[in-house]
Amino acid sequence: MIGRMLSSCAAAGALLLALSSGNIALAQKSGGTLRIQHWDSPASMSIHEEATYSTVLPIMGVMNNLVLYKQDVPQNSLQTVVPDLAESWSWSEDGTELTFKLRSGVKWHDGKPFTAKDVQCTWDLLLGKGEQKLRGNPRKSWYRNLDHVTANGDNEATFHLKRPQPAFVALLASGYSPVYPCHVTPAQMRQHPIGTGPFKFVEFKPNEHIKVARNPDYWKPGRPYLDGIEYTIVPNRSTAILGFVAGQFDVTWPFSISVPLLKDIRSQAPQAICELRTTNGTTNLLVNRDAPPFDNPEIRRAMALALDRKAFIDIISGGEGKIGGAMLPPPEGQWGMPPEMLQTIPGYGPNIGKNRAEARSIMEKLGYGPDKTLEIKVSTRNVPTYRDPAVILIDQLKEIHINGVLDTVETANWHSKVTRKDYMVGLNNTGSGVDDPDQQFYENYACGSDRNYSGYCNAELDKKFDEQSALSDQDKRRKLVWEIDKKLQEDGARPIIFHTTNATCWQPQVKGLTMMVNSIYNGWRFEDVWFDK
Repeated sequence: MIGRMLSSCAAAGALLLALSSGNIALAQKSGGTLRIQHWDSPASMSIHEEATYSTVLPIMGVMNNLVLYKQDVPQNSLQTVVPDLAESWSWSEDGTELTFKLRSGVKWHDGKPFTAKDVQCTWDLLLGKGEQKLRGNPRKSWYRNLDHVTANGDNEATFHLKRPQPAFVALLASGYSPVYPCHVTPAQMRQHPIGTGPFKFVEFKPNEHIKVARNPDYWKPGRPYLDGIEYTIVPNRSTAILGFVAGQFDVTWPFSISVPLLKDIRSQAPQAICELRTTNGTTNLLVNRDAPPFDNPEIRRAMALALDRKAFIDIISGGEGKIGGAMLPPPEGQWGMPPEMLQTIPGYGPNIGKNRAEARSIMEKLGYGPDKTLEIKVSTRNVPTYRDPAVILIDQLKEIHINGVLDTVETANWHSKVTRKDYMVGLNNTGSGVDDPDQQFYENYACGSDRNYSGYCNAELDKKFDEQSALSDQDKRRKLVWEIDKKLQEDGARPIIFHTTNATCWQPQVKGLTMMVNSIYNGWRFEDVWFDK
């Protein structure tokens, strides 16, 4: 049943994609270079080795997936997954084998043919089974249920799972899940990635720019329309906005414009098109529970009780953010807890004064007070969407006898720093590649995951992760997901401060730019973008 349902979705998605492309092709023009402001300098160009959309966004157009979320649908789900390098897919009767029929005649940018062997090599690399090794593997936890991949000739690949996992296709549809070429080493992919996508990689100069150019041999006829894309690295947000207003950039860095800044852009550049969207990302509190005194659960509880989530949202996003647990809240999210359930969790209620009084009582019992504060460093990534809430966090922690100083870390070092738990307290933004519990739970909360930065581990909850993952009844799954999410918040596994809502702006001559509502990682290949000048 699962196989027939998803195969039908694939066929319907392919038809819709073809129809939509055909209907608008007459109006589209070729040529021009899209200029985008990039907000920082990533460590490398390898999507599979980096944990940030600083790499995904410029390189997603260089690569292809087996399947992808339909770019212009405002909420990704299993029903919006469409073919990419795969023409179709089907499940075995027992739900443990997922087979993809692959497109023939597709070539890598260096002219080598794309085959099923490349699919096998990519997931061997992610599973740590390949001859080559990844320097970093932040999403290895996505594939803990994947046993192996087989190549059945050149045009068919099968994923062999250890147990049924109906949402496995959702993971493959993320912008985080491109197919890599077998014949190119991970070291080369870090500096000069080779893909099959609409754009060829040209150059990455750290702290200066990233450039890609049109692939004239792209397997989709007529795509892309642009000659190329230039990402100019401008870390200073004020400078970047001034550049956009002056016409130096065609697009702002996606989802980097806060509500107060959005008002400035609209007043200074009224012709600009701006959209405010949820990002399926959270601002969250990291506490190194392996390091004294934070190995004491009472201190961690006090810190979670000190949070005034509404104040963060009002200051950072003009009241547009959302309060929730690990999963994106409804209506944008499909799996978030209902508000009445959220309110029952300690620290989520509206009485901030009561929460903080309880937090101060905890700290005072541990020997802290006005004359003896707990001195900490609050580490965060050196970009505005991290720094701004970190300053608010430091201010709020003062209410419970914790005195913090800001420790900013450059992007190239941030993810490795928190992965090895080289921090005391951190303010983090966690972007979710998919609005699905299999991604969120396994990546950020499962025992031993590289991206479980706080080191939280609950073996009984890990079993529930597997239980919800195997359910085909989505209503039953949703109720179990709520139960799991509630427990994560009660345990203070990674206290969620708020779900972010930010804007992206572009000049009116930029056409065909669409934005996914519930993930910043799934809708930015730019192959359908064109200029109307």
